[in-house]
Amino acid sequence: MLAIFQKNFARPPPELISPEHAGCQRHPKNSDEILRDFHAAHPGHSFGATFSGGAALASLGPRSPRPSFLHQRLFCSYDDVYCVFVGSIHNLSSLVRQYGLSGKSADEALLVIEAYRTLRDRGPYPADQVLKDLAGSFAFVVYDDATGAVFAALSSDGGVPLYWGVAADGSVVIGDEVEIVKGGCGKSYAPFPAGCMFHSEGGLRSFEHPMNKVKAMPRVDSEGVVCGAGFKVDSSDKFNAMPRVGSAANWASTWNA
Repeated sequence: MLAIFQKNFARPPPELISPEHAGCQRHPKNSDEILRDFHAAHPGHSFGATFSGGAALASLGPRSPRPSFLHQRLFCSYDDVYCVFVGSIHNLSSLVRQYGLSGKSADEALLVIEAYRTLRDRGPYPADQVLKDLAGSFAFVVYDDATGAVFAALSSDGGVPLYWGVAADGSVVIGDEVEIVKGGCGKSYAPFPAGCMFHSEGGLRSFEHPMNKVKAMPRVDSEGVVCGAGFKVDSSDKFNAMPRVGSAANWASTWNA
């Protein structure tokens, strides 16, 4: 899967941009070039959607012949909300009933969309708790075309690979193929941290340890060049209070402790 968002949609942590971003031998590409590279790497088996303002989602079809892709890939849209999903949710059946999707042809991507819509529309639970309820190995990116919001997450077990980086034009790039993300973002890329979520308004947070802040960790490649930072939970640096969202507050405030 691949998701690309220009700066007006989402701003990644500044530490993700390598100090060598402009001068490294492997120059970063613009977002449209990265999207073309993805489709060129999977001729006849990739598809996607582009949106006004500089947002794009792409995925592989279920019949992609490449045996290296061990996880299912899903693409779904509903009510102007789009989701690209990789992996599986083991308790899908119980969550389908919980979110009132019984009787519908609901897969993991549709479930994630419904969970997002519940949060967006002032649901009673914080985002970290909603993500903890998803048992399995997964990575997903949600784009809300009505609001321009971006929401991405990677399961705590890290069973699905996920990477992110910054393109030459400043767009944030998120994908599960390291060759595409690394090739497009140059040195300004890193693994997406397991057990974390990223929202366009509130940035990167841990849903596995919601009381703790996430800190940047310097990364150096085999050539000794500084890359985009990795991120990990800081056990010694906590928020003042557990973020919670009530019925009278917008769900995005989950990130504003």
